[in-house]
Amino acid sequence: ESPEKYLIDSALKLEAMGASFIVMPCNTAHYFYKEIDAKIEIPFINMIEEVAKELKGEKKVGLLSTKGTYRGRIYEDIFNEYNIDVEVPPMELQEIVTKLIYSVKEGGTNLGEIPIERVLNYFLDLKIDKIILGCTELPVAFEKLKIDGNFLDPTKILAISTIKFMGKKL
Repeated sequence: ESPEKYLIDSALKLEAMGASFIVMPCNTAHYFYKEIDAKIEIPFINMIEEVAKELKGEKKVGLLSTKGTYRGRIYEDIFNEYNIDVEVPPMELQEIVTKLIYSVKEGGTNLGEIPIERVLNYFLDLKIDKIILGCTELPVAFEKLKIDGNFLDPTKILAISTIKFMGKKL
């Protein structure tokens, strides 16, 4: 069952309760961004667009995310407007990303057994050095595994954008 109705209902409830704007820190749920935004009157900060703004001027980036985010072309559709190509791993490597995401959801006890380096090497072979961690569980996994690199955390970018939207300074 599609979560669209529930996401719209939640946004409408937040608006009715006096929220002055809305954020949604889930990459995959942004598939429904336009439908939600069309039903509310208050501003709705688009996390994917905020990541695109952060990457303005880049030509190509890598994306690690859920299969739903890939299938929905959530990043590609917005990034096309910024002339940024999005490279995703092939299906056999995507399975590794999926295992990593679900390992975090299950407590992260077997993270070290998941060969995420294979996925990162795929991007390195393509000369892609900026990778979006496009699922909220991925920054958690990368921190626990102490993986260094030029990774972008969309949730962190959204948090900073939200603070700025509120007129606050960092």
